[in-house]
Amino acid sequence: MNGARADVAVVGSGLVGLAAALALAGAGLRVRLLAAEGFPEPIERPWDARIYAIGPGSVALLTDLGAWSRVDARRVQPVLGMEIFGDRPPGTLRFDAIDTGVEALAFIAESRELEARLWESVLASGSIEVLEGARAKALEVTAEAAVLVLEDGARSESSLVVGADGARSWIRESAGVATRSRAYDQTGVVANFRATRPHGAVARQWFRPDGILAMLPLPGNDVSMVWSATGGWAQELLSMDESSLCEQVVAATGARYGELECIGPAVGFPLRWMDAAHYVQPRLALIGDAAHNVHPLAGQGVNLGFRDVKALADVMAGRGMEHDAGAQSLLRRYERSRREDVSTMIAVTDGLQRLFSSRTPGLPWLRNSGLSMVGRLPMLRHLMARHVLA
Repeated sequence: MNGARADVAVVGSGLVGLAAALALAGAGLRVRLLAAEGFPEPIERPWDARIYAIGPGSVALLTDLGAWSRVDARRVQPVLGMEIFGDRPPGTLRFDAIDTGVEALAFIAESRELEARLWESVLASGSIEVLEGARAKALEVTAEAAVLVLEDGARSESSLVVGADGARSWIRESAGVATRSRAYDQTGVVANFRATRPHGAVARQWFRPDGILAMLPLPGNDVSMVWSATGGWAQELLSMDESSLCEQVVAATGARYGELECIGPAVGFPLRWMDAAHYVQPRLALIGDAAHNVHPLAGQGVNLGFRDVKALADVMAGRGMEHDAGAQSLLRRYERSRREDVSTMIAVTDGLQRLFSSRTPGLPWLRNSGLSMVGRLPMLRHLMARHVLA
C-alpha cells in the first residue's frame, strides 16, 4: 500500500468488485482494490460450474470497461431464444431475440473466464492500486474518512468504502446494516452436460412440482443445468452417480437434448432472497450480493450487481464540483437509483417461486393459463423481456 488516501476502497474481487474498481477509476477516482483471493487460477475442466446469463446491459458495461473484448469467444454462447414451461398444460411461453429486436437475449459465460478478463483489465489500467491477499479486520468510520484496518496491521484510508464482498459480506456485518431475507426450501443444484442433440441456442426453464429446472446453452452441444430443487430431492440429486443424474435430467427435460454425459460433478448451494435495509451508510456503499440476493429463476443476480456498478459509477462521474466521493448526497443518489430495480426483481422472482410451489386447489390451472396468456399477448411478453434484457 502506498500510504496515500484513496477516494474509494473496493472490498471484494469477484465479478462485481472488479467491475466496480474499473468503473470508478473510469469516473476519475483514485481506487484501491482489496482482493483477498487474488487472480483466479486457470480453468482446468471443460466448463466452470458457475455459469451466468449476462444480459445485453451487462455486456455493454463490460465492453466499456475493456473486459468483454478479452473474453474468449469460444467460451461464450449467445441465447437466441427462451422457452418457459409451466407444471401442466397449457402453460408455455417463448421469447425470441429477433422478435425483441436484439442480437441476443443474453450471453452464457463462465464466472472464472469473466473474472480473469476483468482482472486483466484491472492490471492493464495502471490506475488501480491492488492489494492482493488483503483482508480487513476492522472498519472505522469518521466524519472525514473510512479506515479499514487490515490483518497485517496496515491501515487503508479512503473517502468511501464499497462493499462488494458477497452474500456473507463482512463489510455489511461490520457496519451493522440489517437485512430482510427469506430462505427457500430449495437448493440450487448445478451441473454441466454434453448432449447428443443440439440446444438451438435456446435457454429453457421448467416449473415442476420438485422445483424449477433451467437448462442453459453452452458452445457446441453442451448445456448447463440449474435445478432449484426442493427439500430432500436436492440431496438425492447431489448424491446420485453421474449416470443416474443424467437419466433424471433426460427424463425431466423430455429427452429434448437426447442422451446426456456429465462434465464434472454436480454442486449445490442454498437459495434465498435477501435485501439490505440500507445500501448506503456514512462513507459506505454496498453493491452486488452484499446488498441483495434473488432467486436464480430469472438469472438476474449478477446482472443486478453490474447495474449497481453502473449506477454508482454514473453518480460519481456526474458529481460535478463535489470532490468527496463519500459525500452523503452522492450516496443517497446511488441508493435511490437502485431501490426500484432491486425491489421489483425480488418481488417478481419471489412471487413466481411462491406461485409455482403452491399446491392450493385451482391455482395450477390459473398460473399455467396465465403463462400461456402472456405468450399470446405481445405487449405483456415484451414487458417481461425488458427484465431479461436489462
